[in-house]
Amino acid sequence: MYRFVHTADIHLDSPLRSLALRDAELAELIGNATRRAFVRIVDLCLDEQVDALMIAGDLYDGDQTSMKTARFLAEQLRRLHEAGIRVFIIRGNHDAIARITKELVLPESVKLFSGRAEAVEVDRAPGGLPIVIHGLSFAQPHAPESLLAKYRPAVDGAVNIGMLHTSLGGAPGHDLYAPCSVAELQATGFDYWALGHVHKRSIVEERGAVVMPGMPQGRDINEAGAKSVTLVAIDDDRSVHIEQRYTSIAQFERVAVDATGLEDWRDLVAGVTRALEKERDAVRSEHLVARLQVTGATPLAWRLRRDADLLKTEADQRASVIGASWVEKLEIACHLPGQRVESSGDPLSELHRLIGDDILGSDAFQAELLGMAEELRAQLPQECRDAFGSDEASFRDALTRLARDGAEDVMARFEAAGEGA
Repeated sequence: MYRFVHTADIHLDSPLRSLALRDAELAELIGNATRRAFVRIVDLCLDEQVDALMIAGDLYDGDQTSMKTARFLAEQLRRLHEAGIRVFIIRGNHDAIARITKELVLPESVKLFSGRAEAVEVDRAPGGLPIVIHGLSFAQPHAPESLLAKYRPAVDGAVNIGMLHTSLGGAPGHDLYAPCSVAELQATGFDYWALGHVHKRSIVEERGAVVMPGMPQGRDINEAGAKSVTLVAIDDDRSVHIEQRYTSIAQFERVAVDATGLEDWRDLVAGVTRALEKERDAVRSEHLVARLQVTGATPLAWRLRRDADLLKTEADQRASVIGASWVEKLEIACHLPGQRVESSGDPLSELHRLIGDDILGSDAFQAELLGMAEELRAQLPQECRDAFGSDEASFRDALTRLARDGAEDVMARFEAAGEGA
């Protein structure tokens, strides 16, 4: 039997991508989470006494120059080396240019595949079924064409394991890299394909296993859910056994709070508390990082928008009491019960209609909004510029949502001032 842990897209020391991480303790937690998840991967290898760890690309997040990262990685690889566990690594699009990959002195037990396809036969005890690991690293950050034809053919009489960083046929939020199909991978005759690049886990086990392990630690709300690696065992009869093992330290989740019918602020805070407690009980990871989404028809709708900062403070306090829970952001999408009658002559109702129907949708407003947003986006660090959309359509949609939310916030303050009068 040959046993290994398959992971990818670790993105060590990835910059914080969420602009909402204003809490210093939370920022520190997320900033260290990728390292702690990698330690968990190494611990799993040692606990399970596997033969190898396979990292299918994007060990780093880019052109890393930090010696702290180098020392951390060297220490973890040393732990595996001393336990007799081999490490196989291919470079992906993010770590193709990483200086650490080129400068770090690796133990002899670590095989870093080059930009030319290689097939490495694993040393095994006499009588054991031969194991051959096939790998190919990205030589450049971009690989718009399939790399599959460059791989060496399957070795007869051996278990063939391929490592490839690929977007397959494409996935939302991921650029096209080394594209190929599952059918093309299966046609190679390999027993197992250890893939990387797409951050969502997927498995195909027909005619050879094709596994995208997902990532071991999410970095923002768009990478929500418990994250994991894959523990694989291949028997001498070439049967493949696959297990999912969870590794994430912090688990991002969207947490819904239904405020429908609530009239008292204390009831709303109680609802937030219940939602956080329920989600905390459900998550698999050590920490819950929640994005609260408050919705529903409630007389508190105006106050919610006006005093969102107060509700965020209340939610933070409740999360602290629950333990290992954090509120990353608060989103308000509540409205007043029923509909205002436009002919009632209510000035606030008329202003609300005018803003929503006439101003926000006008070409002049949209052009002014787009110009301001593009100017602000240009001043952001490059890694943050996709925060409001990675293409023109998603960018405009995000601006529309922000404009409508802003208008509702303004109306909430008008309404509160009117109530005070």
